[in-house]
Parts: sequence; C-alpha cells; structure tokens
Amino acid sequence: MFIDLVKIYVQSGKGGNGCVSFLREKYRPRGGPNGGNGGAGADVVFVSDPQLNTLLDFHFQQHFEAPPGQPGRSRNKSGKSGAALVIRVPIGTQIFDDQTNVLIGELKNVHQELIVARGGRGGKGNAHFASSTRQTPRFAQEGEPGQELFLRLELKLLADVGIIGYPNVGKSTFISRISAARPKIASFPFTTLVPHLGVVRFGEHQPLVFADIPGIIEGAHEGKGLGLTFLRHVERTRLLLHIIDPTPLPERDPVQDYQIINHELASYHAPLKDKHQLVVINKCDLPDNRERAARLARKLAKLGHNVYYISAVTGEGVKELLAAIFLLFSQPGDPAERPEINELKG
Repeated sequence: MFIDLVKIYVQSGKGGNGCVSFLREKYRPRGGPNGGNGGAGADVVFVSDPQLNTLLDFHFQQHFEAPPGQPGRSRNKSGKSGAALVIRVPIGTQIFDDQTNVLIGELKNVHQELIVARGGRGGKGNAHFASSTRQTPRFAQEGEPGQELFLRLELKLLADVGIIGYPNVGKSTFISRISAARPKIASFPFTTLVPHLGVVRFGEHQPLVFADIPGIIEGAHEGKGLGLTFLRHVERTRLLLHIIDPTPLPERDPVQDYQIINHELASYHAPLKDKHQLVVINKCDLPDNRERAARLARKLAKLGHNVYYISAVTGEGVKELLAAIFLLFSQPGDPAERPEINELKG
C-alpha cells in the first residue's frame, strides 16, 4: 500500500524535576543542600531513511511521545536526560504544522535529521539556589514541559523523470520495459492506483529514477480521478515524459488530451507549466497507428512541440528515447535550460 499523506501527534519529553536534599553524615549533620538537577526531556527527531518509500507505517501509529528526563537526586546527582525519539521517514518527506499549515522542514537527503520538538529543560536542584544569604533553600525547580505538535507529513517522490499522460496510454508498460518496476498492467483506466518508481541504467551514464504518475485526467486539480492525490509528485521531477496514445477513441482527441494534462499541471501548481517535457507517441506498433502518429506529430509541431515515436510493447524507439534522456542529464545545468534535445525522431 502506498501512503503519501498522514497526520500524526508528537510530544517531546518533559524535563525532570530538580531535587530537594540536604547532606546528612555522621560528622556533618548540617552539610548543606545537595539536590541535583533534573535531566532534559527527549527531543523528537525525524530522520530520512533511504530504505523507506511510503508513509504506510504511520497509517497504524499516529501518536508519538518522547521519554521524559529523570529527576535529580541527592549528593548533587543530575537526572539522566531522555534519549531522543527518532522517527524514520522516506526521503522527500515534508513536515507541516497541521494547525498553522507552516512548513517546519523537509528531508531531501539521505540520513538527514530534523528536530521538530525540543525536550523540556530539567529543573534545578536546591543546591543550585544556595548562596551566602540563602544557605538552606528548601525548594527546587520543576522541569519544563515538552512541546506538543499536530503534524502533517507529505511525501513527494524524488525522481529525475516523471512519466505523465492520460490513463491507458502505456505509462506502466513503458516503465516496466526500461526498469525492474512491475506495476499492474491491464486494458482499463486507473489500473495503476499508486506511483511506481523504477531505476533505469543506460550505458555508462549515472542511473536515473523514473516515476510513473497515475490518475491524471481532466479536473484532476479539483480532485477528480486520482490526480489530486499524486500531482504533488510531479513537482520534484527534473524532466517530464508526456506519453500520448494516437489510437482513436470515442469523444477523445490526442492533442486535446495533451493540452488537458498540461492545463491540469498548471492549475495545480503554476510553475509546472514551464517544466521541460519530452513528448512521446506510444503504441506505434499497432495497425494504422504509425500514420496517425505522423499526423499527430504535425499537429503538435504547430504547437511548438516535436515528438519521439515508440512502442513500449515491442521496444521500438525506446533505446533512442533513453539515449536522448540520458544525454540531457549527462550535461551540466538544468535539463529545462537545454530544449535542443527535444528533436524530432521518426
């Protein structure tokens, strides 16, 4: 199960109370105050774990309390501080204060740490308050309470290439061909219900992470289909691979589908309309689709877009497409700044 948004409650540890104590020994019946300080309460710390790729664990546990500090003891012994409560999350997790909607922080790097709630300070023992004018203080300080927070965790997948397009255009088939990812593949809409990541290797280039983003249809930014749930994962990709199916369908036009998807991206998050895209016409192995693909390419050319022709089923054109993508990423700078790679391939 893929979970990418959860709400949890966290509480850092309370500080330990200071101790009220006086030294009493055989030859020192009035040895003075010797109450120690309380220990600090434990912090709540989030750590990014590369082994995790979903927030599923928080579906079963939403309440987290860090241990308190121990109280001070006699003979000036300080209480033990609480051990930090470490909460492990996937890389790409954003942490919000759910009550104020303020972003506390995000974990983008491996084993990155973020303290979200500080433990309370320990109280001072009565030995701390002794002075020349107050030699027998009979009081100590209480430990400070911990912080309580209601948090919202949002996971945004960190992928180099995001694969977008209408349902059933062949996104899952494509990612299963180029990587070890094995999403469910069938001939009905919304077969893929969750994003799938695939690591793709090509020649001597550094491997790239591809993400199959499901469920984007017209009205996705308003919550229709599955798009609102997974559109957030498009934000962090460096390049979008827009796959189009040229096969004629009732009340559907491939060019209109292309425009609808881009409208949904821009409606969800305006900067997405400027994210660099490679346009790919799939299913070119089917009868008459090659001629349809050529006509579709000419229509897209009028909109300023050139295309790649592929068949995710047979593998036709896939190697050439991957070569262009990896060449794009092998050069310095941002892929969006080098549109010259988007050349017509037929």
